[in-house]
Amino acid sequence: MGRLLVLVLATLLPAAAHAGEVFGPAFSQFSLTLESGQRTEAVGPLYYRQTTEWGNTLALPPLFSKFEAPDLSRTEIDFAYPLLTYDRDGTEWRWQLFQLLSFDGSADQSAHKNRQFTLFPFYFQQLSDDPKQTYHALFPIYGHLQRRLFRSEIDFVLWPLYVKTTRYATINTNGEASPPLGIASSWFTPRSGEVTTYNYVYPFFHLRYGDGLRGWQFWPVTGHELKVVTTKTNSWGDAETIPGHEKRFVLWPFYFDETRGIGSTNIEKQWTLLPLYSQMRSPRRDSTSYGWPFGVIITDDREKKYHEVDALWPLVVFAHGEGKTARRIWPLFSQAHNDTVESDFYLWPLYKYNRLHSGALDRDRTRILLFLYSHVNEKNTETGKAKHRSDFWPLYTHQTDFNGNSRLQILAPLEPILPASKSIARDYSPIWSLWRSEHNPTTHAASQSLLWNLYRHERAGVDKKCSLLFGLFQYQSGATGGNVKLFYLPLGATKTKPQPPADADKTAR
Repeated sequence: MGRLLVLVLATLLPAAAHAGEVFGPAFSQFSLTLESGQRTEAVGPLYYRQTTEWGNTLALPPLFSKFEAPDLSRTEIDFAYPLLTYDRDGTEWRWQLFQLLSFDGSADQSAHKNRQFTLFPFYFQQLSDDPKQTYHALFPIYGHLQRRLFRSEIDFVLWPLYVKTTRYATINTNGEASPPLGIASSWFTPRSGEVTTYNYVYPFFHLRYGDGLRGWQFWPVTGHELKVVTTKTNSWGDAETIPGHEKRFVLWPFYFDETRGIGSTNIEKQWTLLPLYSQMRSPRRDSTSYGWPFGVIITDDREKKYHEVDALWPLVVFAHGEGKTARRIWPLFSQAHNDTVESDFYLWPLYKYNRLHSGALDRDRTRILLFLYSHVNEKNTETGKAKHRSDFWPLYTHQTDFNGNSRLQILAPLEPILPASKSIARDYSPIWSLWRSEHNPTTHAASQSLLWNLYRHERAGVDKKCSLLFGLFQYQSGATGGNVKLFYLPLGATKTKPQPPADADKTAR
């Protein structure tokens, strides 16, 4: 069916375009309003081709779309998104089938080519020009992985019987750490800067070691971890101190005793006996909890200069001071702010307001019933330029960018929920866009489309075009005159006086 549609379009549309006719939802070709380029639409919302300075798009919504930016060596292909997608950016590429089956390719800084195959969560594979980067893993039987699942390395045998994880390797340190519990074996020898954990019958027993670090746990009975102060050489070639810590627990989660920041100017000591009592003391901050999570938490933050009292956290919060002011009784109301952030709600989730002011960025968002209505303002306080977005699910979405370009779309069932998705805009928005309206204040251009160009109106300066009912009625005018077509037959031409662009812009609005 898809091939037949493409064949019909490839045969008929060029002839129609050459003839200069407009057939509304059957076929329309026009210049883009918000940027330079051309767009061809046909068979209602089921076909379009778009060419711009940034790239070219071919789509058969909602089944297929392809975007190419040759200058950037970038390609994006969707088949029934999100079922099957292909993305390529330079030397990196990826195929994925519903995020369960995927093929990846890339090149690292040493120009080694890596190719990955994943059948999640059962099989993981990477083939590389560098044998050290080649790995295979068949879960839960046996495997080795690198830079996967939030760890630098993972080794497992009959998971959860044995699992070894390594993470957060650094560039250089002041020496090698001793093997945990005094075990002398190359199997337990750490590489510089790594934190390695050996799990036996995960998560019940583990051994952990690294630079100046050793620890063990027999969960949930007891566990202990100690890291002494170490140093490393940072990217500037200077020695940098890495603070230490000591942690222990008994009958998790009831008793904890932790000391963090050893060797720094802010040593934190925390002692917890749940659910009765917990305290944290440091030069910058003190916090005491009585009867967590149903009791009271009292916090004095000397660094940020505020005092806070919480009850049934996070349901009831009261804070005041230079660094934070908050009043919250969830779900009735909340008012919280500091120098850069503001967050309020009333009868959550009926009304929610957030604001961020940092540097040149001033951004605020107002929401009613989460996604039912949303309005976002974002302003550059240095240039004075702003952009806005309003969504009223599922009726419309309206956007204005920093250049003043605006676009209104009716209907919008997914755009308010996934506002940043390019695939939704390419593959699905054309299907339900019953009305589209665009305005470009820079070029004085504007356009409106109803029911996939059953009615279409365009204006660029003093030039304007209008088409209705598959082109049965067409009107076109410009600085030197205009003409009318009825049933594709010209009715004659008229002469008009030129109008200044400013008036044209007002009319376009």
